[in-house]
Amino acid sequence: MAIGRRQFITALGGAAAAWPLAARGQQGERMRRIGVLMPLAADNLVGQADYAAFLQGLQQLGWTDGRNVHIDTRWTAGNAANIRKYAAELVALGPDVIMTPGGATMGPLLQVTRTVPIVFTIVPDPVGSGFVKSLSRPGGNATGFAMFEYSLCGKWPELLKEIAPSVTRAAVLWDPTIPAGIGQFAVIQSVAPSIGVDVSPVNLSDAAGIERDVAAFAGSANGGLILTASALSALHRDLIITLAARYKLPAVYQQRLYVAAGGLISYGPNFLDQHRLAAGYVDRILKGEKPADLPVQVPTKYELAVNLKTAKALGLAVPQTVLARADEVIE
Repeated sequence: MAIGRRQFITALGGAAAAWPLAARGQQGERMRRIGVLMPLAADNLVGQADYAAFLQGLQQLGWTDGRNVHIDTRWTAGNAANIRKYAAELVALGPDVIMTPGGATMGPLLQVTRTVPIVFTIVPDPVGSGFVKSLSRPGGNATGFAMFEYSLCGKWPELLKEIAPSVTRAAVLWDPTIPAGIGQFAVIQSVAPSIGVDVSPVNLSDAAGIERDVAAFAGSANGGLILTASALSALHRDLIITLAARYKLPAVYQQRLYVAAGGLISYGPNFLDQHRLAAGYVDRILKGEKPADLPVQVPTKYELAVNLKTAKALGLAVPQTVLARADEVIE
């Protein structure tokens, strides 16, 4: 239906009058910027799961990449030079807040900035590492979620012995270059003699070195593996699970994702939950709260997961005492 010239001008004038209002509305929702520094490679399944959980948490709080927030992400592939390079890159972009998992990325980030807010996840001993002043009052530009208390690590040799009673030797795969590696190994070493297990360290370095050292360890009978938590553990997850299967070594891990991928048994916190919760801290910082006032949270619940298919392949009958305590049983 045709409209008259006067009606058209009136309609046009009304629309024009609305334009500034619409523009003002769009300007009111300022695009915010979040930096994400990941310690793993972009194709690492553990890193992908953590990253997806963080994005999911943001979306549930109303933050959508490209609409009201711009997310700059860097994947470092566990390379120290990349971590330093990308830490500087992200800070130079002027983000409102940075999220990063693990202790390996926190030191380099804090060397670059003491002003940009940082939310960390799965960091062991954030106070002892100097990242925060205290758990209740972090005091600086960083806060977040601690990995776990070191006492948890004593459960790993106990679980290994419970599910595989014949084990008398355990190779502890660790990263000796980080405080968390040293702390975890110390607790494991203190508990192992009381359950009749002799432990020896195996350094997490490159794939060839891990394969060589595990093969050498497997040359003697009654062996098992304990994988401690670190970026290198996640980086070499599939290799370690493959080696455990190849040499028929019962192995205990710190996260259920390892069991879902074929590992035997795991005990530890839900790291995916930490990344969803980290989105909550990022949301609060974007809305004006300061990291110095947000307490560092520690896990209050630990999960036990068992893979019965892997146990069967190893010739192990999982005790009912373990199955009864398990939060997840994979068949």
